[in-house]
Amino acid sequence: MSRYEAAHANPQGPGDARPTALQIVKDAEMQGKLVGKSVVITGVSSGIGIETVRALAATGATLYLTARNLPKAQAALSDFFNAEQMELIEMDQGSLDSVRSAASSILSKTDQVSILINNAGIMAVPERQLSKDGYELQFATNHLAHFLLFHLLKPALLAASTPEFQSRVVNVASDSHRAHGLNASDNYSFQKGGYHPWAGYSQSKTANVYMASEIERRYGSRGLHAVSVHPGAIATGLGANLTEAEVNALLQNDAWTTLWKSPEQGAATTVWGAVDKEWEGKGGKYLADCAESKPGTANDTSAFGTYVSHTYSPEHEARLWKDSVEMLGLSDD
Repeated sequence: MSRYEAAHANPQGPGDARPTALQIVKDAEMQGKLVGKSVVITGVSSGIGIETVRALAATGATLYLTARNLPKAQAALSDFFNAEQMELIEMDQGSLDSVRSAASSILSKTDQVSILINNAGIMAVPERQLSKDGYELQFATNHLAHFLLFHLLKPALLAASTPEFQSRVVNVASDSHRAHGLNASDNYSFQKGGYHPWAGYSQSKTANVYMASEIERRYGSRGLHAVSVHPGAIATGLGANLTEAEVNALLQNDAWTTLWKSPEQGAATTVWGAVDKEWEGKGGKYLADCAESKPGTANDTSAFGTYVSHTYSPEHEARLWKDSVEMLGLSDD
């Protein structure tokens, strides 16, 4: 049972008793404990990315932070940015070349990465769009870019792992993955039709879950672990593609009123998976509300953070891994 179960039992909205990301670091007694270690965090210019950086900075780790818009990220982090501890690196996740360039920049500065937090993402793109490399934009941005970044940083993640602190990957997924699994291997980009903004988003978030589970299966015995997380319902820039009517429907939904979190609270599960001793030397789980997710059903829209029948699927996890390797022209070890 998670130490935070009671805090999540009766949510009262943003700023209630549910923990913040910084509280997670303090409770785990990780303040100043990661000095000399490197952490990579994607998507730091808004929302929970900012609070993830704020909390991880308290560990003393050196932070390599990626964002598509560096001036925006600099402004977002300005109240606590420390140039001696943090470095901003440009990375447009809609371009695989940009991901390669960012990884190269990180590896030119360190050959060991203890934590990789795949946080960046886009949601509910209204019309089917393709990335610069020809893949459906949400699948490309939310999954393929992070899959490629992981593979490029993998030697550094393996090299950084120690018996005292084994390396970790945290994929920020979503409760929305419950609504839609993976398309067929020849239809990840909805090239055969059927595109819907939420179907595209849900597929990409299922891919985030599957990637983490497959990392654990392949590399857990080598001291490299991974989890996926549902951060919760948070009002952030991720909803930029939503119409005013869709936003109002969410805000006025009585079932959601008390479930909303502040960005500080929304980053808590990510940070819990990244630094808490509960996840030392293990992974392969989908987390929500600073706990391992419990079973639920896809058609129960109030059962936030639960997992469904397709959340764990070794067959489809392996299929996605194989297909992703082929799409990106990588070698599979």
